[in-house]
Amino acid sequence: MNRIQKLTRQIQEHGLDGVALVPGPNMVYLSGIHSHLSERPIVLFYPADDEPAIVIPNLEAMKAEAAGIPPERIFGWSDETGYADAFQQAAAQLDLSGSLWAVESLYMRVLEYELLQEYAPGLCTAQAEPIVMALRLTKDPAEIAAMEQAIGVSERAMERLIPQIKIGMTEKQVAAILTQLQFEEGADVMAFGPIVSTGPNGASPHAVPTERPLQTGDLLVIDWGCIVDGYPSDITRTFAVGEIDAELRRVYDVVNQANAAGIAAARPGATGEEVDTAARSVITQAGYGDYFIHRTGHGLGVEVHEPPFMMQGCTNPLAPGNVFTVEPGIYLPERGGVRIEDDVAVTEDGARVLTTFTKEMITVG
Repeated sequence: MNRIQKLTRQIQEHGLDGVALVPGPNMVYLSGIHSHLSERPIVLFYPADDEPAIVIPNLEAMKAEAAGIPPERIFGWSDETGYADAFQQAAAQLDLSGSLWAVESLYMRVLEYELLQEYAPGLCTAQAEPIVMALRLTKDPAEIAAMEQAIGVSERAMERLIPQIKIGMTEKQVAAILTQLQFEEGADVMAFGPIVSTGPNGASPHAVPTERPLQTGDLLVIDWGCIVDGYPSDITRTFAVGEIDAELRRVYDVVNQANAAGIAAARPGATGEEVDTAARSVITQAGYGDYFIHRTGHGLGVEVHEPPFMMQGCTNPLAPGNVFTVEPGIYLPERGGVRIEDDVAVTEDGARVLTTFTKEMITVG
């Protein structure tokens, strides 16, 4: 059963008339159509009992054709004519008025929503995320293989970066070199801008690289990843810049142990809450519980952050094919932070760590 057949079954099981998508990860996952949200609205329709249809600018219509959407169900429009007629025709052909369609609460804008309401009076909406994520949660071997390729690219880039890191380089310089190295190793695009934070800046989990230079005694946190064939890597390692003090080294060891405990808890039937508890308890018992200020992990797929989440309250059982990060951290205000992040895939009888980069503390500079 392919993805569209699975989607159709989900639509019917939820009593919907269809799902409407805008440019973004769900559109890519289901249709292969890569576009972006802009002043030119695009809406892709998957009815419960008919072929897909799309409202799309003429300049991108070839993408819809390549995705196999029938020509008579491609409602194109030009900048000169505008998109009103295309939405009106689509609404009429799909009989949207008075129907119930799921839309993306995280991606659909007021623009697309109001156009649907205008040309389909009485249209009711529900959230599409539970429906589509039910499909995306379980990764097939090709998806996992793509993530492993991305991980390989990122890890090779890091191996090349480490000898180049020198005391006095700025966070921005390290980030720029790492980005270039990932492209040289085969990245299609960056999964996100690398987080490179040193010293006190490392106490912020999502710090943005600055002009701060690396100094002896700093911890250096690098969170990096790239995309290959549509799927990402997401890795974090923490390094010592020259000699660091005993407490920072102890903090590193505690986080490393928490990372191992979280991975050990990952298996079919376990929950995200249990993985989080396993990692968090190590840090709490070491006396640093107040300094672990985020969840233990997040899912990986066509998005870098997606379900399942390794956090309290996530009680759905994990299943083979789930892929997520395990990334505990400790963040000491004014001093620095440590985070160690791996990418993990649930298997039939446990879990497999996809990342291979060493977690022994490396001294740079």
